[in-house]
Amino acid sequence: MTDNAAPDIASQVSAGTRSGHQETSAVSLPDRVEIVEVGMRDGLQIESEFVPTDTKAEILNALIDAGVRHFEATSFVSPRAVPQLRDAQEVLEKVHKRAGVVLGVLAPNRKGVENALRSKADEIVVFLSATESHNTKNLNRPVEQSLRDIEEIAEQLKDHPIKRKGAIAVAFGCPFEGDVDLERIKTIFGHFARLGFDAVTLGDTTGMATPRLVRRTVEALRADHPGMKISLHFHNTRGIGLVNVVEGLRAGVTSYESSLAGLGGCPFAPGATGNICTEDLVYLLDEMGVDSGIDLRALINVAQRLENVIGRNLPGQLMKAGPRLHLHDYGGAVGAVG
Repeated sequence: MTDNAAPDIASQVSAGTRSGHQETSAVSLPDRVEIVEVGMRDGLQIESEFVPTDTKAEILNALIDAGVRHFEATSFVSPRAVPQLRDAQEVLEKVHKRAGVVLGVLAPNRKGVENALRSKADEIVVFLSATESHNTKNLNRPVEQSLRDIEEIAEQLKDHPIKRKGAIAVAFGCPFEGDVDLERIKTIFGHFARLGFDAVTLGDTTGMATPRLVRRTVEALRADHPGMKISLHFHNTRGIGLVNVVEGLRAGVTSYESSLAGLGGCPFAPGATGNICTEDLVYLLDEMGVDSGIDLRALINVAQRLENVIGRNLPGQLMKAGPRLHLHDYGGAVGAVG
């Protein structure tokens, strides 16, 4: 490699990244986890420059080729609210589905659900915020009204085989109200459980989660609803997104939402920055001996492609630095002078 050549990080990912690094620990970790890629929805939603439909589909297809099997691929939201996602139906039509791939979509209301049911979606995600202030900003209604809306949507879906996932935004803290009462989270979580939803995502919308909050919340919800699947959605606003993942793993959670290259941020929450980065998360899991089924080398390539599409540096670290055994040319390194 010459001094001016950019390192091909993806090609130098060691095939042995996950093989042989699992250490004996007093804490049992899951053998395998599910990663839900949300970059094409949560990541793109704040981008003002429209990304072409074909490009979105190209990236989704490349992620499928890399081994990603679960997506929150787009949203059937009002084009006025989120113009970037106005092509939801067209994007899904262009995805090359294969066995085991789940294409989830966000649907904020009954109209969104109707549109989703006419699409190639495999899963509908219905959401609300845990606090009144954020729910008003996000959905323009009080929490109680959102809970009634979710009941109507559950009734709307009862004769359809499509998967149903609930999501609770600002579950670990609200930018307007601060800490969220755990009893409030338990009430909303229980609402989804009683309505027969398959899973519930706890959203750390503005990166206010801490390991202690993660553990306390997961344990409390598991105690009340041991059969309900929990997915964790962290943002890296305060730099501890992956630390919270580790705590989630220690608590036995096996589903995590992340965004390619760390793209994202909530347009309705001041200070919200990107989601935890998918390739950084896969690297962490590989090094901990936890299987995600995703090819890290291929994933880095897709992340670099997305950065080119967006046209600016994105937060993902691994696509810049490479894994820990990504070595450099000694002869080309700058040395001390004198």
